[in-house]
Amino acid sequence: MKQADLVIIGGAIMGASVAYFLKKDLGFEGSVLVVEKDPTYANSSTTLSAASIRQQFSTPENIALSQYGLQFFSELKDRFGPDADIAYHEGGYLILASEAGLPILQNNYKTQIACGADIELMSPDEMKKTFPWLNVEDLAAGAYGRSGEGWFDAHMFLDLVRKGAIAAGAEFIKGTVVAMEKQGSKVTAVKLDNGDTIACGAVVNCAGANAGKVAALLDIPLPIEPRKRTIFVIDNKKPHPNMPLITDTTGVYIRPEGEFFISGCPPIEDPAADYEDHDPHYDLFDEVIWPALYNRMPGFDAIKMTNAWAGHYEYCTLDQNAFIGAHPEITNFYINAGYSGHGLQHGPGAGRGIGELFLYGEYRSLDLSIFGYERIANNKPVREFNII
Repeated sequence: MKQADLVIIGGAIMGASVAYFLKKDLGFEGSVLVVEKDPTYANSSTTLSAASIRQQFSTPENIALSQYGLQFFSELKDRFGPDADIAYHEGGYLILASEAGLPILQNNYKTQIACGADIELMSPDEMKKTFPWLNVEDLAAGAYGRSGEGWFDAHMFLDLVRKGAIAAGAEFIKGTVVAMEKQGSKVTAVKLDNGDTIACGAVVNCAGANAGKVAALLDIPLPIEPRKRTIFVIDNKKPHPNMPLITDTTGVYIRPEGEFFISGCPPIEDPAADYEDHDPHYDLFDEVIWPALYNRMPGFDAIKMTNAWAGHYEYCTLDQNAFIGAHPEITNFYINAGYSGHGLQHGPGAGRGIGELFLYGEYRSLDLSIFGYERIANNKPVREFNII
C-alpha cells in the first residue's frame, strides 16, 4: 500500500500552493502527495478564471490574502528563476456604485483603507475626468485601485507553483478520490478510482467546486457547490485608454485582454451546476452584457463576441467566503476551498496558512481562523459583500 504523510486532494492553485509552501518555505521533510483528477487542468476553475487580483474586499482577511499574493508576485524571479513571469498587468479595478449601492461601497472603502490598500473613492466628475469614455450619469461613486490590483496569466502562475512544489519534493499523481477511511477522529487512507489505497497521516481538501462532494465522503456537510460562470471575449475597435477592470452596477465586469476584452456576469438563474457542464451561457451576451456595456461605455456600440468559455465558481452558499482550516471533529482533515470566485489570487496566502496549521498547529503568517469550519455550527457567517 502506498503511503504519504499528507495527501492533498486537488492539484490546481490551492493544492499546488499548499504543497509548495509546505515543502519549500516551511521545510517539511515528510511525504506530500497531490492527487489531481485532470493533470491537463482543462476544466479547472484556476485556468478558466478571469485571473485577476484585487484588494477591494469587505473582509479584512481577504484583503490580507490579496496583499500576500502581491508579495508573492514580487518574489517570482527570486523563487523560480529569472525567466519566471505571469504577465501581471497592474491595471486596477474600478467598482461602480449607484445611490442604492453607495453605503456598501463606502463601508468597503473604509475597511480597505484601514488595511493599507491603495484605493481612491472617486466622484462621478472625477471618474469622467480620468476615464472620459465612461458614462457616469447614473453613478454615485466609484472605488478605484490605484496600485496593487490587476490581472495575470493563470496558466503561467499555476505552472510555476506546481513545478516549484515538485522541485521541492512533492509528488503529483493522476486520480480521483472515491472514498476515505477513518479510525476514530482521524482519516487513515484515501481510495482512488483506479483501485489504489493510500495510507495517510492527514488530508487537505483542495477540490474546488468538487470540495463539497469530497467532504461528503466523510459525511461532512460542506456548503460548497459549483456555479457556472461564462467569460466572453469581445472585439471592439474603439479606443478606451487606461481601462481598468470595471465592475458595473448591473453585475457585469469587463477588462482589457491584449487587443480584445473579456467580460462576464452572474447568470440570470444561478443554480448549482453539473460538475461536467462547461457549456457557455451564450444568451447572457445579448440579454445582459451588451446592453450594460453599451450604457456604461457608449463606445461599445459595435462590438462582436469572438469566443466564450465557461468555468465553475466553488461557491460557498453560507457566506461567499472560503473554508480554511481543520475540521473540528475529524482533526487531520483540512479544508481549503469555497472561495466563491476569488481563490486564484489567494492561493499563496492560503497555501502557506494550511501548511503552517498542519506543521505547527497554528497560523504564523496570516491569521485565517475567521474562515474556520466552526462558523457553520456557531451560525456565524462571515459574509463577503464584494463578490465579482
